[in-house]
Amino acid sequence: MTMLAALLAHTPAQARDAGQLTPVAGQSAPVIAPDDPLQVIVSLKEQRLDVYRGTRLMESSRISSGKRGYGTPTGVFSILEKRRKHFSNIYDNAPMPYMQRLTWSGIALHQGRVPNYPASHGCVRLPGKFAKRLFSLTERGAHVVVTRELTQPVPISHPLLPQPATRATEVASLDEAVGTTGALRGALDAGKPAAVAALVVEKERAAEEPRVPLRILITRTDARERLRDMQRQLHRLGYAPGPIDGVMGRRTREALRLFQEGADLPVTGEPTDVVLRALYAEAGEPGPATGKLYVRRKFRELYSANVVLKDPDAPTGTHIFTALGPDASAKEGAAPMRWMQVTAAETPGASVATVLDRIELSDETRAFLGARLVPGTSLIVTDRPFRLHSGLGTDFVVTTRQ
Repeated sequence: MTMLAALLAHTPAQARDAGQLTPVAGQSAPVIAPDDPLQVIVSLKEQRLDVYRGTRLMESSRISSGKRGYGTPTGVFSILEKRRKHFSNIYDNAPMPYMQRLTWSGIALHQGRVPNYPASHGCVRLPGKFAKRLFSLTERGAHVVVTRELTQPVPISHPLLPQPATRATEVASLDEAVGTTGALRGALDAGKPAAVAALVVEKERAAEEPRVPLRILITRTDARERLRDMQRQLHRLGYAPGPIDGVMGRRTREALRLFQEGADLPVTGEPTDVVLRALYAEAGEPGPATGKLYVRRKFRELYSANVVLKDPDAPTGTHIFTALGPDASAKEGAAPMRWMQVTAAETPGASVATVLDRIELSDETRAFLGARLVPGTSLIVTDRPFRLHSGLGTDFVVTTRQ
């Protein structure tokens, strides 16, 4: 952490750029820890950028976003690249000092002319002194949330949000933490010390992994992907459903009938909720798989798992949850990880807690996340597509308005 970053972590913001920064006034200081992550929030309507340390507002600046025909996309982004000197390869080699890239398609934060209205070709322009200061504070991977209306992070507590694994549960969840549900217990029951040793080694290796924040995304799956996953489960159990193509063809129906017959269920060939719950239970997988969880770290794929999303066709909106440092006032070793939440796109007629109530994670997934959870880890819940800008060398990018 730079000296300036350390100072900002413990002092309120001040308007050091006359006419460019807005001082923070009248704000009650929330709980804050030195390792609370930095998060940047941009409001297009207000033409304003806010810098938060956890849930505490540190600085604000006016900006200039994309003009008509070149609108700045809204959504959840992260800083992919930083360059003090950069020139546009799209717009006549235009200078873009203190560039912080948000997408590989050309959206970035950078120094530029900042009139009191949107004027850029899609980027977020910053006043000179502020652009330099922000550049010194951020790191690659830091989140930038762009919204239409003004928003801010708020503390949140919910059972879905992961917590670090504790010593008391570490042994009990060892098999889940290494991604082999029931494997350790089975190896112990079968008297296979070699298998036990291999799992313990894997657990120790996982514990030595770099303590780098995770990027987690949960999204719903469409009807075809749900059917593909059902076919995968039938195939694993030896029922020969044919190609894993998401098509309910003759071979898939026949495989489902065979499963129903063996499970003493009505033989209909129809994937009802009762049939799917029985199928996933026999396969030892969470399901029916109406959602998917993906994990990246340092812009690389790390893990994926099925998620049960109740009422999967109902909207969830787009929300980002970020793990903060433990509560400094709690006893050492007993402090839970604090979380904050920012809404990038609201859920019509539903609260954020209602959205989280609809999500179920397996014990295996919880153990995997808990073993690697550190401050700065983020979880995005969305019903929006995320693959357009989330290719190689990125975190998960979710645009709520392109």
